Amino acid sequence: MSDPFPQRPEPSFVLLPAYLGTTSVEEAVETARGRRVLWLEILLNDRLDLTPWQTDPAVQEAYHTACRWYTHYRRLLTYLFNRAPLPIDFGPIDFREYRTFAEAVYFAYAHR
Repeated sequence: MSDPFPQRPEPSFVLLPAYLGTTSVEEAVETARGRRVLWLEILLNDRLDLTPWQTDPAVQEAYHTACRWYTHYRRLLTYLFNRAPLPIDFGPIDFREYRTFAEAVYFAYAHR
């Protein structure tokens, strides 16, 4: 017999559980630390469905930041993670975030 209330599969996160102790985009956008990590989760995790949060300004900003970093490092990210491409965005990136980016890439690669 089929389930009358099919469950949507929970998204599988790469960084949020380890960095924030959460498995929810809602919880991530509630804190400054969560908003700082969300763009990295979007960048490294192509299985995220952000449709429910597409109108949230914090998620939109994180998505645009992820697209910009993807544009700059798409060859590396495609090679390491074989991820689906993000839209190309040649906007500026804040290179002060490079260390955070590198640590997240190292962590995600080691835990894939």
